[in-house]
Amino acid sequence: MGISMDDKGDVKKDVSGTVRPFGFRDKIGYMFGDFGNDFSFIFASSYLMVFYTKVLGLSGYVVGLLFLGARIVDAFTDVTMGRIVDHMKPAKDGRFRPWIRWMAVPVAVASTIMYLYFVKDWVYWAKLTYVIITYLLWSSFCYTAINIPYGSMVSVISPDVEGRASLSTFRSVGASLAGLVIGVLVPLIIYETDMEGNQIVKPVSFTVTAIIFGAFSIICYGLCYFLCRERVFFDKKEGQKDSVWDMLKGLGKNRPLLALVCAALMLLLASLLGQAMNNYLFLDYFKNAKAMSVVNVLSVAGTLLLAPFISKIVMRFGKKEAGALGMLAAGVLYLLLFFLRLTNIPVFMVLLFLATVGTGLFNLIIWAFITDIIDYQEVATGKREDGSVYAVYSFARKVGQALAGGVGGFVLTAIGYVSEAPAQTEAVAGRIYTVATLVPGLCYLAVFLIIQFAYPLNKKEVEKNAAALQMQREKR
Repeated sequence: MGISMDDKGDVKKDVSGTVRPFGFRDKIGYMFGDFGNDFSFIFASSYLMVFYTKVLGLSGYVVGLLFLGARIVDAFTDVTMGRIVDHMKPAKDGRFRPWIRWMAVPVAVASTIMYLYFVKDWVYWAKLTYVIITYLLWSSFCYTAINIPYGSMVSVISPDVEGRASLSTFRSVGASLAGLVIGVLVPLIIYETDMEGNQIVKPVSFTVTAIIFGAFSIICYGLCYFLCRERVFFDKKEGQKDSVWDMLKGLGKNRPLLALVCAALMLLLASLLGQAMNNYLFLDYFKNAKAMSVVNVLSVAGTLLLAPFISKIVMRFGKKEAGALGMLAAGVLYLLLFFLRLTNIPVFMVLLFLATVGTGLFNLIIWAFITDIIDYQEVATGKREDGSVYAVYSFARKVGQALAGGVGGFVLTAIGYVSEAPAQTEAVAGRIYTVATLVPGLCYLAVFLIIQFAYPLNKKEVEKNAAALQMQREKR
């Protein structure tokens, strides 16, 4: 039987009847959920700016404004979505799973129509209108409506701390596999070399790739829906009133959440800016676009190599302790890349791989931080607010994504990058190298400092909160 509780933890009859025990099927299903997410998210994070600047001919400054402006919309849509999933009455298939069923196709369609190659021939104002509408449709509405329920679902698939940690690991593996597919295939598909040896993009390939990725994302979402089961239900008590303002005030006092929000901003700025700038780095600095496929394999190899051992690492050292160490290593190695000013691609790849081992360690456990924070919130306030907590964190990640895109766009303009030029000057190429290495290095060190000194949920505190919640529920 699944476990059903109200917002204060009172045990109630499971609305879904008999549910099979938590196991490997749930982990695989949850992995496919992020696989589906990242067919649109990683593709957009890595290549949407390239499409906007090199295919549609928009300036980096305009693209940066779009990404930042969209986050103002997200401030409302993310929190609203979190409130909806927290307060809606569970359906027969749960509180969170139905959203995966409802939104799988809309997300795929919204993602696909962002990459219509023939828009390049439209007049400027029409291009700009198209970009604003399609980007907001995907990012602020469709993706929000599936990602927040999906992320919140981890806390109801298993009530066990170890089970949730394993789901976090499998989610990160799913993201890494999606990153591997996108990182290896996309550069081979969308880039070609012209007669002068310059790396150019093939506009039609963007649209075809987006269609294929959209179809695969629907399949992945379907696997997530059918393989995962919700086992813990938290129903609101009749007459309970808690306004959005009350909810935000409560979350505003959640020190672990605030620390992780700050860390997420730096993390996403570093990782997504690095992914986006790598396109320009290998196009204009190393002048070898095909090498990006190898780099993208190495960027996820560290995560995949660590995945089998992450449970033992967490049990031995704790999530906070292991994550902080990974960020410290990544920051130091990126700064080393900056100071060395490498022109040798293999040497660059070796140091980049070592850095991604550090980031991979953190990414494998970061989603388990959220479940720890949800437990902390319940211990502190007596309220279970899975969707709202995840919505705040999701918004922070989107702000980090926007900062990566916005800063990337602004920086490209500031360093003298010319979108229409087949090749950049040597000075501009050197500045691209600086941005691609120095900014991630500084940001990863900032994440280390935040996790080490501002995030309070170390191994001892997590175990203490889990024991307190278990004791409360046993008493009831």
